[in-house]
Amino acid sequence: MAKRVLFIDRDGTLILEDPPTYQLDSYDKLTFYPHMFEFMTKIAKELDYELVMVTNQDGLGTEKFPESTFWPLHNLIMKSLEGEDIHFSAVFIDKTYPHENAPTRKPGTGMLTGYMNNPEYDLANSFVIGDRITDVQLAKNLGCKAIWLNEDASLGAEEISDKVSELQDTIALETLHWSKIYEFLKLGLRSVTHERNTNETRIHIELNLDGNGKAEIGTGIGFFDHMLEQIARHGKMDLRIQVTGDLHIDEHHSIEDTGIALGEAFAKALADKTGMERYGFALPMDEADAKVLIDFGGRNWIVWNAEFKREKIGEMPTEMFFHFFKSFSDAARCNLNIECRGDNEHHKIEAIFKAFAKAIRMAVKRDPLSNYLPSTKGVL
Repeated sequence: MAKRVLFIDRDGTLILEDPPTYQLDSYDKLTFYPHMFEFMTKIAKELDYELVMVTNQDGLGTEKFPESTFWPLHNLIMKSLEGEDIHFSAVFIDKTYPHENAPTRKPGTGMLTGYMNNPEYDLANSFVIGDRITDVQLAKNLGCKAIWLNEDASLGAEEISDKVSELQDTIALETLHWSKIYEFLKLGLRSVTHERNTNETRIHIELNLDGNGKAEIGTGIGFFDHMLEQIARHGKMDLRIQVTGDLHIDEHHSIEDTGIALGEAFAKALADKTGMERYGFALPMDEADAKVLIDFGGRNWIVWNAEFKREKIGEMPTEMFFHFFKSFSDAARCNLNIECRGDNEHHKIEAIFKAFAKAIRMAVKRDPLSNYLPSTKGVL
């Protein structure tokens, strides 16, 4: 099996950086990142990642940054890590000066060519862990994802915002805590790409259950797009859905088949339910009172207790709301119990979709320290 790699920055990630020079050149500057040892030890012992250190040390070996001030401290850092059973298979240090456009300096990949286009390594499921936007760019250049300890003091806030917007799809996790990095790597990224194509519809779905609420929806039905965006935002999952359907006939196939395809994507993403809550529910919206109960228990069933007086909301027939959730329940193999009361039809269905999203969020939550399967049967 191809090996996964954690390409880990040193300064600002394993140890705290010391402004204004950001050079670790004396012992009084050495402070390890809070809780780094605790959780790096867990990562090294429990997970199957190869550890590789990648660090820029601009001007190392020059008069301003002599090697005699660098190596004693660096060797102490490495021995301290090894003392906690944290072993790096390789350490790459770029000391280019001046460094403009140097291919070996992050985000350049010049030092890491041995990992690229190498069947021994699974870069698509590897990560760069660092505190600079250049670490995120390195991840993109390597073809992996970034875990960003987001205190990049080298850039102004506006510039960071511009850079991050360009690289957002590369950031798998943004955090300031090593505990969150461990949890993320331990649990894995529940991310799937799924397609469902028939003579009536062509559907492409990208789903990340552990995302940030990003949505890119295009079904050709405006109100339906708006409802699917609620699932992403309030379920705090990343969701991309693109549908090409026979809307020249009517909306039925596009809505029903989207429900099926989305349910199938969830079934894939939740193939391993270890440590998962399994159940979820909730919420009010203005005068509307919606309740959605969900159980990802491996069996499909739906109870629907909601009535609509209008034929359509936007371009979406109200009769198709039930069909969407029934299709999802069948394909995701989950129980759904949906109930709603209210006066405003828009508020009612939006409350249902938001409660559905919140129920999912609650049900798919996982405990990284648990190997518990939420079933007495021993299988879900």
